[in-house]
Amino acid sequence: MRAAFYTQQGPARDVLQIGEQPKPEPGPGEVRVKLRTSGVNPSDWKSRRGGFGRAMIAPLIIPHSDGAGDIDAAGPDLAGRVGERVWVWNAQWRRAFGTAAEYVVLPSEQAVRLPEHVGYAEGACLGIPAFTALQAVRLAELHSGSRVLVAGGAGSVGNYAIQLAKLRGARVIATISSDVKAEHAKRAGADEIVNYRTEDVGQRVRALTGGDGVDAVIEVDFSGNAHLYPALLRPHATVVVYGMAASEATIPSLWLMQNSIALRFFLIYDISEHDRTAGVAELSELIESQRLVHTIARRLPLAAVADAHEIVERGQIIGNVVLDI
Repeated sequence: MRAAFYTQQGPARDVLQIGEQPKPEPGPGEVRVKLRTSGVNPSDWKSRRGGFGRAMIAPLIIPHSDGAGDIDAAGPDLAGRVGERVWVWNAQWRRAFGTAAEYVVLPSEQAVRLPEHVGYAEGACLGIPAFTALQAVRLAELHSGSRVLVAGGAGSVGNYAIQLAKLRGARVIATISSDVKAEHAKRAGADEIVNYRTEDVGQRVRALTGGDGVDAVIEVDFSGNAHLYPALLRPHATVVVYGMAASEATIPSLWLMQNSIALRFFLIYDISEHDRTAGVAELSELIESQRLVHTIARRLPLAAVADAHEIVERGQIIGNVVLDI
């Protein structure tokens, strides 16, 4: 099968290759997916570069955890799944061979039915961007009337988080860095926009909440934004952290304790089985009923995998980057 792969970590153009690799065969409890698309996420380029202590887990890596396609083969106990359209999650989490290839084999539960009306490109956005947003919103325990700040509301995760928070009846304040990103966040449903490059975020949030602060923050950069929390949060608020730009952070710990602030960190690849099952069920219902809007920024062929990594690494796009296999 044709695949993108690397055998050493480094810059995209230096290490990513395209070539033939053995076609995998499913065993008991497994399915093989003939992939149509592969989603490219920040964690993919960070792993390829070796950032935050990420080491090679095998001599050869086929990258990417997200993708969508059709089950074309299955273990002896799963023959009934052959022919299903599916999206996949965690394809390359603690595994060497991900979705940047014509085929991937993985446990059956990691291939989730994709409705006919949902495209394969959109299916490649679900495993990390949409699921991270969903888990963050679930941990924030939002409900009708909740006030939530979504940091980075134009990002792939942030934009889904705005949509999911609005579906729960929350009032959403989103931070952005440009007018174009402001429009993107508004289209997702954000009630208020704060430009963190030109405005005092804490002052604006206080004004927008009548001086009270928000009930929750969905945080893309804990290390960069933790110093703002005394100006943003009401007592007993929750901060849900799914990302950070540095490996360590300085936090206003005494203030956080005195105000009973809950900090909830999670890694979407490693959530509990209960959360995974509940999240898959909710995502499936949302995409079946067409209540999520997906933003595809770029679609590129598999041969342009280095370009795709560089685009995501630069972080200057709005939406998801998807490879067509």
